[in-house]
Amino acid sequence: AQVVESGGGLVQAGGTLRLSCTVSSSTFSTYAMGWFRAAPGKEREFVAAIGWGNNTDYQDSVKGRFTISRDNAKNTVYLQMNSLKPEDTAVYYCAAGYGFYSDYEPRRPAEYDYWGQGTQVTVSS
Repeated sequence: AQVVESGGGLVQAGGTLRLSCTVSSSTFSTYAMGWFRAAPGKEREFVAAIGWGNNTDYQDSVKGRFTISRDNAKNTVYLQMNSLKPEDTAVYYCAAGYGFYSDYEPRRPAEYDYWGQGTQVTVSS
């Protein structure tokens, strides 16, 4: 499956962005989907995930500010990012994984099978 992210950009602190991720697969509705990010000089970290049963999970630092959602009719997952902070600056990656129970939202990169190329998010202070 091919994974393509879009929606990154430059925004001021306190602003909003919505990232989109489209997956070219006829079985998208059975994938768990995740968003990760990598800041300069740091390892890739978990941001949010949504299982194919629509349960969600978030990193503590983004809870209440970010929302992950999916539209199976469009093979797309979204990451709505509100109240952005300079520390949210990173390359954001979308990932797709299969073979999980419906209520499982993977947090580890190794659990995912397909990855996008990433989209840059820069938050200025």
